[in-house]
Amino acid sequence: MPSIFNKIINREIPGHIVAENDHAIAFLDIRPLTKGHTLVVPKQEVDYLFDLDDEAYTQLNLFAKQVAIGLKNVISCQRIATAVIGLEVPHAHIHLIPINSMSDANFSNPKLTISEDEMTHIAAEIRAAVE
Repeated sequence: MPSIFNKIINREIPGHIVAENDHAIAFLDIRPLTKGHTLVVPKQEVDYLFDLDDEAYTQLNLFAKQVAIGLKNVISCQRIATAVIGLEVPHAHIHLIPINSMSDANFSNPKLTISEDEMTHIAAEIRAAVE
């Protein structure tokens, strides 16, 4: 059964896409820890990040770096944290989380509620910064 991420990749369900290439896609997390929290996902549906072959793993991380640089140019923060948890969705992904303190990347924190209009606006700003 395709993951929810695969459905976003295939445009079967909407997602606030901020960047895409032949190998990966990045979109805003719908349950963000901070404004701009982005998921970077390989288009190849693999459950566990470290099961990607070396080329796919390298391409994903280079793409994540490109997205993180654009994200940092749009969202006011000290750093872009990365996290790989991999338990919530059975499709490898990297979290890019704008942070100003260590506690900003705590997955136990309450998730933000951001309006659809603001998510669309944030995604457009990040997309422009990545291109």
